[in-house]
Amino acid sequence: MSPADHPGTGAPAAHPAPYAPSTQTSLLTDRYELTMLQAALADGTADRHCLFEVFTRRLPAGRRYGVLAGTGRVLESLATFRFTDLELSWLQEARVVDDRTLDYLAGYRFTGSITGYAEGDVFFPQSPVMVVEGTFAEAVLLETLVLSILNYDSAVASAASRMTSAAVERPCLEMGSRRASETAAVAAARAAAVAGFAGTSNLEAGRRYGIATIGTAAHAFTLLHDDERSAFASQVASLGVGTTLLVDTYDVRQGVKNAVAVAGTELGAVRLDSGDLGIQAVEVRKQLDGLGATGTRITVTSDLDEYAIAALAAAPVDSYGVGTSLVTGSGAPTCGMVYKLVARSDADGVLQPVAKASTLKTSTGGRKSAARQYGEDGRAVAEVLVTGPDDAVALWEPGDDEDLRPLHVPLVLDGAVDSRWIGAYGVHNAARRHAEARAELPRGARRLSAGDPALPTLTRTLG
Repeated sequence: MSPADHPGTGAPAAHPAPYAPSTQTSLLTDRYELTMLQAALADGTADRHCLFEVFTRRLPAGRRYGVLAGTGRVLESLATFRFTDLELSWLQEARVVDDRTLDYLAGYRFTGSITGYAEGDVFFPQSPVMVVEGTFAEAVLLETLVLSILNYDSAVASAASRMTSAAVERPCLEMGSRRASETAAVAAARAAAVAGFAGTSNLEAGRRYGIATIGTAAHAFTLLHDDERSAFASQVASLGVGTTLLVDTYDVRQGVKNAVAVAGTELGAVRLDSGDLGIQAVEVRKQLDGLGATGTRITVTSDLDEYAIAALAAAPVDSYGVGTSLVTGSGAPTCGMVYKLVARSDADGVLQPVAKASTLKTSTGGRKSAARQYGEDGRAVAEVLVTGPDDAVALWEPGDDEDLRPLHVPLVLDGAVDSRWIGAYGVHNAARRHAEARAELPRGARRLSAGDPALPTLTRTLG
């Protein structure tokens, strides 16, 4: 008997249907989520009440804190996590699951609840940044969707936070679309904005999330023209004297001279994209001032990361354009977040803690609440995880004499998404939360040198 006779083997259909793009997010997942669902439907455990927790066991080497980003995108994706005829037909033809499972998927809607850290907040090892609560069938299907979004977006935001911290008050601009896939580019621009980036070159991110868009011309525009001066004249005629002229296609010093000659002393900015940026910035600033263009700003690009930005702190630079290092997490392209079952109801309907005991991959069972503890100076001193009996943890609140800030906020209640966390408004809220959370960290948390997490994680067990 051939593999095609066995549902669930992954054998291709004899006559596969032509590919058609889907607008749903339901197949942005791993096969085993659907096969687990099939088995759970068959043995009667699919409806058991469950809690899944998202956390990371450790921060990337040398990092002192992480930044949660992507929460809003997770919530937005729930609206399109549907199995339409297109998805169901493919699943049937590919023999991924049986007919009973297909019937369940046809009516799938997430009707559970999600709580978590507010997007933009910082996190540490074991921080329960998101808790998904519902039936096993509803919650297990979200694992890959949640992790693929949070792991990437949080990696970008964590890198972006180090960059905006190193830049201090100088704006950082996201320019990495050409170094990522077309969909990741939009996500990266959004995550960068959460961590304080002032603008993006990506137009879809600007349209979708209300992020300011930036960009003027590349070297190709200068090379298109017979000489640099005519290229500058064309750009200024089209975009006005407030534009940014790229002055290093040929000779930087002559480029600056041509730029001021064409645009005048009211030229908005010049951009440097190669060479020793620190030395060039000093020379260009002196040249601009000598030409009377004292208000013309200098922006630098060219493979910047947080270390290069920090090295330019004393240079007369006004803004930074960052691409490759940002969209790849600056050496840490994932946060290592996991999605683990920590509690489920037993055969009697009583919620029981469960935990994985694998070597180096342990988890702590049961519902958890989380809070941040502060010292007398108003700065955070510890991350506190509250564990214990389920009802006690669910109802826990800090005492009046405790300087603790609860970290979990409602995101989805009975399937209804809290709109504060989505769209352009959600990005604005997340950026504000990040600025506040980062400002609360101990002073050493912003150092770029390797070190331990900025806050220890403490556990409080309720009686």
